[in-house]
Amino acid sequence: MLQSLHVKNLALIDEVEVDFGEGLNILTGETGAGKSIIIGSINLALGAKADRELIRTGAEYALVELVFTVEQPQQLRAIQELDLPVEEEQIILQRRIMPNRNVCKVCGETVTARQLKQLAEILIDIHGQHEHQSLLQSAKQLEILDAYAGEELTPHKAALRDIYIQYRKAVEELSGNEVDEETRKREVALAEFECQEIEEAALVPGEDEEVEQTYQKLVNGQKIRDAVSMAHALCGYEEGGIGTNTGRALREMKSVSCYDDALREFEQQLLDIDSLLNDCNRGMADYLAELEFDGELFDQTEKRLNLINHLKTKYGKTIEDILSYRDNAERILEKYRDYDTYRLELSKRAEAFRKEALAVCTEISDIRRRCADKLSEEMRHALIDLNFQEVAFEIQVTSSQDLISGNGFDKAAFLISTNAGEKLRDLAQVASGGELSRIMLALKTVLADKDAIETLIFDEIDTGISGKTAWKVSEKMGILGRGHQIICITHLPQIASMADRHFCIEKKVEENRSVTDIRKLEEEESIAEVARMLGSASITENVMNNAREMKELARKTKQY
Repeated sequence: MLQSLHVKNLALIDEVEVDFGEGLNILTGETGAGKSIIIGSINLALGAKADRELIRTGAEYALVELVFTVEQPQQLRAIQELDLPVEEEQIILQRRIMPNRNVCKVCGETVTARQLKQLAEILIDIHGQHEHQSLLQSAKQLEILDAYAGEELTPHKAALRDIYIQYRKAVEELSGNEVDEETRKREVALAEFECQEIEEAALVPGEDEEVEQTYQKLVNGQKIRDAVSMAHALCGYEEGGIGTNTGRALREMKSVSCYDDALREFEQQLLDIDSLLNDCNRGMADYLAELEFDGELFDQTEKRLNLINHLKTKYGKTIEDILSYRDNAERILEKYRDYDTYRLELSKRAEAFRKEALAVCTEISDIRRRCADKLSEEMRHALIDLNFQEVAFEIQVTSSQDLISGNGFDKAAFLISTNAGEKLRDLAQVASGGELSRIMLALKTVLADKDAIETLIFDEIDTGISGKTAWKVSEKMGILGRGHQIICITHLPQIASMADRHFCIEKKVEENRSVTDIRKLEEEESIAEVARMLGSASITENVMNNAREMKELARKTKQY
């Protein structure tokens, strides 16, 4: 649920903060007061494109902040999958718009605009004129039908996606391996040469490091001999050597160690040092005795190293890469030596995946058709409730094996007739803007129990409607508000009277500058605002009574 909205330095807004509540939150105001700025600011916080021209004149930046509470496990899991932070079931979205850049944060952690948009899809559903128009698209209609089918359809679609991926891979491999006889001969000759070259090298994993180490030892033999000889002399028992001085120190300590236990400890340490020096000197002497330059070994090592490095330049950076390249070349040989069999097996595999995919597509299609019948009937009742008197509604599902994809092989079409005796037609041929907004509202009502998104925003839901129809729409929104948080901008008093919370958006002049403000209305203020929306030239007592009666009727309606 959207708890609060904080906006600063955005267009006509100096600074406002709005605390939304559960149920139906209604926003009203005179034309031009800045209602679109409020919805626009929410969109900005959720990752919409930001223009620096939106920054209020004289300000260095614009700021929009949204605070959501997230309690549904399904939403929490989805947010965790995006690797975004949640603090005690609360998410704070902040976007700072500056002339040269934007900074987006979630609970203080910087994120990209793309991540904000992904998060928005989990937290909130915004319906405006564009969303109503999307109802005319076949893909959107199929998406709505699948949302209605819900969990019944989910495992089948998941299975289809996996099968379809394998099918497409097989098809792509088949189409990507159509080669003529000459090309096959060249590929075979090249693969045979590469396999032979690598096989003859008889490479062993890790061998390159050992050969390199041996080569470096042989190349630097004289330097090693000089260094070890010097170290042996310095640590030895000749005059000035460490061993000689250590022996002398040990003798001196032995002569006095009997007088103090602490001196015995020093004597023992010197004994240990002398023993280590002896061992080290003997080891270095043995190393020097065995150290000799082997010209034959050097030649062999150098050749082996050159061979390994040559193969690395052709086939990979490591011996493991080279051996992997050889394995792939062997697979190419196997493929092209019996090319017809390979193509036949690949074709059979692709066809098997296709048949498997078609079987799942058929299962999905059956579910869609059953759900289409149910949704059509529920939509018909919902549309009647929204003052479509003689309405017929049908969801038509058509299938074609040529349309097979990871989403099945179906197309959906929403058909409607709004007049008795008229045949069903596609929505695009029949529905006006006002009808589309009511159809969308009917869908949201029918799908309410299946929708995990708690917060719905309706902008221009009242397009093209009035009178009794407007009251029917307000009733439907009141019902929808029982299970969802609704935020709705409206020009109609019928819808405004149904508000659980009523906010007024006003534009005024402060210090010679226009400022848009928003405030929560108390009960009498809400009645006065409804009275204003009734359109009388002046708000008389009769108009106020009319508004009060409308509010009372809305209260009773919501109790049912």
